[in-house]
Amino acid sequence: MIAEKDRSAKSRAIVWFRKDLRLRDNPALEVAYKAGKEIVPVFIWNEEEGGQWSPGAASRWWLHQSLKDLGQSIASQSGKLILRKGSAEDILPQLAKSVGADIVLFNRVYDPAGQKTQVSVETALRRTGVTSESFNASLLNEPWEIKNGSGKPYQVFTPYWRTSRSGIYREPLSYEPSKLTFNDTDSKTETLNDLGLLPNHPWHKKLYSHWTVSEDEGHRMISRTTEEVTRFYSNRRNTPSVDGTSRLSPFLAWGNISPRQVCHAVLHADDRSGSMGENKFLTEIGWREFSYHLLYHFPRSPENPLRPKYAAFPWRKDAKALSHWQFGKTGYPLVDAGMKQLYETGWMHNRVRMVVASFLVKHLLLSWSEGARWFWDTLVDADLASNTQGWQWAAGCGADAAPYFRIFNPILQGEKFDGSGKYVRKWIEPLRDFPSKWIFKPWEAPTSILSEQNIVLGQNYPHPCVNHSEARSRALDALSTLPKN
Repeated sequence: MIAEKDRSAKSRAIVWFRKDLRLRDNPALEVAYKAGKEIVPVFIWNEEEGGQWSPGAASRWWLHQSLKDLGQSIASQSGKLILRKGSAEDILPQLAKSVGADIVLFNRVYDPAGQKTQVSVETALRRTGVTSESFNASLLNEPWEIKNGSGKPYQVFTPYWRTSRSGIYREPLSYEPSKLTFNDTDSKTETLNDLGLLPNHPWHKKLYSHWTVSEDEGHRMISRTTEEVTRFYSNRRNTPSVDGTSRLSPFLAWGNISPRQVCHAVLHADDRSGSMGENKFLTEIGWREFSYHLLYHFPRSPENPLRPKYAAFPWRKDAKALSHWQFGKTGYPLVDAGMKQLYETGWMHNRVRMVVASFLVKHLLLSWSEGARWFWDTLVDADLASNTQGWQWAAGCGADAAPYFRIFNPILQGEKFDGSGKYVRKWIEPLRDFPSKWIFKPWEAPTSILSEQNIVLGQNYPHPCVNHSEARSRALDALSTLPKN
């Protein structure tokens, strides 16, 4: 750790922003501040770094807005966020030399491509005589810190969380962001538009009406979570028609806020209300941690099932069926509502995510990897660890996964979690006034009801693309082809 220094001697440190796009509770910034460093902030966009997992369209939109907010925050403190395109291992040594920085500080990421970049950057800096230090800014526990009794990574959530949950009690860093000293260097920088983050397709323009992207907004959402969400979370989290979840996930994905800030706020609110103990909402933060634990220890999991026998699963190839699913044209209203919510807002309620994922891999018998790629491109909260874990959970091929033979019935799921059809009515215009009795299975409605509601199946609302009972049998037959062990 670099030592604290006399603040009259303003040597320079580069702070390389990555998935930590905030000024508060940022370890790299804190270390620079305590050492009396003048901070040269930089973000480097390298679209090639992630390969097939380079950020998708919705995620790039969120990144664009986050960088805009971060740049404005730094400018308000007389600094300038340097934006560059290209390889970090080439850019950072050159930048350190040009601005006279003797150290590069950054926060770690945990995806395979990001870790490879970290190693390359550290090596390149060392060759040029520049020191580097890295920190944990995005997790409560480092993935390598939690081990089972045999010293191996956990593959079941409950014992993992039992061991790791003590990490949620760490307080956010206490430095004042307003006291950070940023350098207004004349160093070359791209403009935000030069980075080319915004998708060419106008689809993303809808997102502006659904999201405000900033560090301050992230903290407003934390306050909303502690004041409104967590008190009723256990009862409301499965009801997609109510605003019963935190919607913090995209702010966590790019580091507008930290999980430590979230947990501290929630636990502090619990303490005030006298309800300390197991908190269902914090268990969801635990699942995020568990997902990173798995990604770190099983870096090939985004492309390969954790349970090896599922590599031989007889997935179908059906571009038409995939398109029906992607654009909410399956004929199953709860599934279609979820996919339309996703395409409109870049987000989907978690209960519905499970239903639509189950439908893809079990009713349509299409690979979980197809769903993972679509979510990766369309979710503003796209996160490689959580996306991989969620899809492998749905397909029964991951750690602590739902058994493949447990097949969600999309009709019963709708009746159970969207009883009156409020969620479906919001997202499927032709069914807005459809009777509740039939809203999750309009193909069974009497002809008179369909006529009265001006519904012509196959025209303004699709026929079911697959029969539930037949699809269930087909899925179980496919499962039976795999080895028993």
